[in-house]
Amino acid sequence: MTGTSRGRIVVTGASTGIGFSCALRLARLGYTIFAGVRDPADGEVLRSISSGMVHPVRLDVTDSASIAAAAVLLGAEPLAGLVNNAGIAVTGPLELVPLDSWRRQFEVNVIGLVAVTQAFLPLLRQGRGRIVTVGSIAGRSALPGSGAYDASKYAIEAVTDALRMELRESGVFVSLIEPGAIATPLWEKTLADIEAIRRRADPEAVARYSALLATLERGALKSQRKAVPAEHVAAAVERALTSRRPKTRYLVGADTRIWLLLNLLPDRWRDRLILSQIKG
Repeated sequence: MTGTSRGRIVVTGASTGIGFSCALRLARLGYTIFAGVRDPADGEVLRSISSGMVHPVRLDVTDSASIAAAAVLLGAEPLAGLVNNAGIAVTGPLELVPLDSWRRQFEVNVIGLVAVTQAFLPLLRQGRGRIVTVGSIAGRSALPGSGAYDASKYAIEAVTDALRMELRESGVFVSLIEPGAIATPLWEKTLADIEAIRRRADPEAVARYSALLATLERGALKSQRKAVPAEHVAAAVERALTSRRPKTRYLVGADTRIWLLLNLLPDRWRDRLILSQIKG
């Protein structure tokens, strides 16, 4: 299947957004791409746009049987890379986000990432391939109203740091991409989450967080307009996969540096500055 391919790469969460851009960009570089999708129709779109250079694979990172089937499909040939991109974002104040949503957030973003990495690590080690995980600047700078998502991204930071050291002697490089606001369907989902909270939660609780919910809504709408294209993240993924000595972290977007600068402030100063943007 590889022919004159530069190597085989698995990309999870390739149906839309960042994963979609990564699959197409890496295929154009001459890699054989196995694009993880949950909906076969999304896979056919990828196959068509790429003129058959991308091979869709049904892959649900929360389903062990799906992961095992994908591993069987790939066979025993070495992998040049794994792009852990699959993820979701749960929005809302901690008090108002149902526990099932918290569990889903970690099942997809953290446990799913670990499960896929475990499944493909033997092929990556065999090919001295690379693992590139798409995290977020949220993994280093939590904000009110996105605790579930931010916590999952903090966990990804820890998982990636540990894995990088564990694989050092194997020749498998591990890199983390830390984007800021990126133009993906995530912002539409954020708006839907906010509306769902307003409908579902106790009216008194909704009133308590009304200013925060309104701020989250404005932020999502602004990000829809001003977020940088997903292709910027795909370019960073390419560098992590192809550089002779890849960085451990890649920041994407000017806003990432602003958040890191805020982290230099004492906690209460930082809190005060962020909360000043939430109008009561």
